[in-house]
Amino acid sequence: MTETTYLGKRRRIIDGLEKVRGTARYTADLNLAGMLHARPVLSPYPHARLRAINASAALSVPGVVAVLTGEDLNGGRTAHSRPSMLLAQGEVQFAGQPVAVVVAATEAQAADAAALLDIDYEVLESVDDAGAAMTDERLVWPQGVPSADTSLASLHGGETGAQGGDTRSNIDERRTFARGDAGAALANAHTVVEGTYTNSWIHQAYLEPHAVVAQPGIRPGQVTVYTSTQGQYAVRGEVAGALGLREGDVRVEPMTVGGGFGAKYGIIDALVTAVALHLDRPVRMVLSRSEDMLTTMPAPGTVIRVRLGADETGHLVGLDVHAVIENGIFRFGHAGILATLIGGMYRCENVSIETLEVLTHRAPTGAYRAPGVPQALFALESSIDELARTLGHDPLELRLLNAVEGGDPTGTGRPWPDIGLKACLERAREHPLWQSRAARPHEGVGLAVGGWPGGFSPAGAVCRVDTDGTVRLHVGSVDISGVHSSMVLIVAETLGIDPETVEIVQGSTDSGPYAPASGGSQVTISLSGAVLGASQQVREQLLDLAATHFEAHRDDIELSGGQARVRGVAGQDVTLGQLARLGQGTAGGPGPVVAEGRAAIKGGAPGFTAQLMRVRVDPETGHVTPLEAVCIQDVGYALNPLLVEGQMHGGTAQGLSMGLYEGLNFEGGTLTNPNFLEYVFPTTTDLPPIDAVIVERPSEHGPFGARIVGEPPITAGAAAIANAIRDAAGVRVTSLPATPEQVWRLMQERG
Repeated sequence: MTETTYLGKRRRIIDGLEKVRGTARYTADLNLAGMLHARPVLSPYPHARLRAINASAALSVPGVVAVLTGEDLNGGRTAHSRPSMLLAQGEVQFAGQPVAVVVAATEAQAADAAALLDIDYEVLESVDDAGAAMTDERLVWPQGVPSADTSLASLHGGETGAQGGDTRSNIDERRTFARGDAGAALANAHTVVEGTYTNSWIHQAYLEPHAVVAQPGIRPGQVTVYTSTQGQYAVRGEVAGALGLREGDVRVEPMTVGGGFGAKYGIIDALVTAVALHLDRPVRMVLSRSEDMLTTMPAPGTVIRVRLGADETGHLVGLDVHAVIENGIFRFGHAGILATLIGGMYRCENVSIETLEVLTHRAPTGAYRAPGVPQALFALESSIDELARTLGHDPLELRLLNAVEGGDPTGTGRPWPDIGLKACLERAREHPLWQSRAARPHEGVGLAVGGWPGGFSPAGAVCRVDTDGTVRLHVGSVDISGVHSSMVLIVAETLGIDPETVEIVQGSTDSGPYAPASGGSQVTISLSGAVLGASQQVREQLLDLAATHFEAHRDDIELSGGQARVRGVAGQDVTLGQLARLGQGTAGGPGPVVAEGRAAIKGGAPGFTAQLMRVRVDPETGHVTPLEAVCIQDVGYALNPLLVEGQMHGGTAQGLSMGLYEGLNFEGGTLTNPNFLEYVFPTTTDLPPIDAVIVERPSEHGPFGARIVGEPPITAGAAAIANAIRDAAGVRVTSLPATPEQVWRLMQERG
């Protein structure tokens, strides 16, 4: 790019001050006139028959307005996903499924009454895990799996194509992605490594639990939904579909989001809306931490077997993958995403990937930042590391030798566009941590690579100039990671104004131009083209107005510092506000300064990363202490390096946490650690310094050459941690998280 004033420069996030001061308005802060408070009652059993619900004691609590069940709200509709599920009726399918809702004048009254609700369950046998699902004759869905027209995975830019499985099996979907003959190639390979890698279920651990307020409209069926969501249009579709409403009657107002990471796409919105419409009163539901962890959509558990072969030179010749993905009670569509990356990081002519998505009596799984990829790359990158050791090759050079480039196939067969995986590895080779990785007692350095193909969607934006000089940018996107702060810079750069004079107007589904959901790292590359188009049209309008005002040729007009002037003529200028007043105040003139931009890029802008981790392993206890972390990422072009580095830091920390700390624990089908006291993740004192190294290899598709940013940094951390443990302690971790007990046992077995 040519020299810029604002783009590519570090600038603070536009809503940072209100969040630091505590003035940002979250859903839980809403108090509407006549608003009631709802509390869900969740099943403690993974599978049970509902015999009876006795609400008399709950209804006797002062302030209680109603106790509602599936008979009151479901309307005979069958849920096909967690967002379309209201209340259990007849049978409970997972521990944490909402069975009833207590509604009262205050939250405390609703909670007191919910504790008194008497529910008679007949406990039934349950399919508790993937092993049972594939071998047990009991079926999660004896009558067939409820299906929908779309996959939730598509919201995150993943390759889906999910087909319904055999209705007489708990294997919801079995898919094979293949090229060449992997079996023959591995049989003739010089060296073959094999391993089976297990990943725990993981919760997204956002700070703000799910929260929704629903307010009925003037006429029946109309409703406004205020919600903490990553995608307002997705929520509108889910609510309308679940309740049989017209999408046009469902207005979704996105609120400030206190963390999402793929989890906030309307899980309780339809339920709260149904309660509000049933009672014809505004209703608010804010889940407690335990409720949130029991009833929402975590990342799935996986078991992935990898066989990987190479010739004597280190070139990969065969890859065979068998992956079991435990989805809970509903399908999601992780398989295509997992296969894309596990079979698409390295050149290999002979690949076979079999994926099984299985159903169990557990909460349905969903997206967590690069869904399925950290799990896939833990298996692949551990295998690559073992292959390098077996061959006696440098692990970085082996990766460089085989790394994919533009035109090489992904795991599902589609070609990659131009990508920067090799550029990241080359930068890693130069990094001081890699250069100084010589063995130190009980310390080791691990390397792993990761990436994300990224989604992209059409988007619109409206830009207008007010008479006071304020430039307002109207968007329909939800800002969960600072994306609007980058959009402001695009407008400022185009119009030659200070970013502080640009105001973002985030619209509802009624008032905002269409934009994709904030998932799959697709918003920046999808929306920035529309913002650029709208601001360029406004620039042209301003140049025309200034040319008329100065009676000069428009090519001689320059815009700078919020003013227009004739180039080379000192002392004569006019503000953008004055030009806007001129445009909208002149009879027969051009009218207000306003323009709509639309964009639909032709392809994705994948992002790749190489990560280094240095750890110390205590030989007496197996405790792993992370000492240093490096995230090297190709972002194409960093619109705002400060925000890009923030994404890299956050994703790296989450990947490290998957490797060392996080995991949902179950006894049978029941979650035993549904709170932040027992669900372990690192605090700031547990994280090492993280060095974010930005690589800029411009994308052929992303506006300004920008690539996706948010997803890639989480994809390699867990694998890098496992490889660092291998380097430090000489043991291969094959199950995450790598707890001290597990590492200690492995060291004892090694002797």
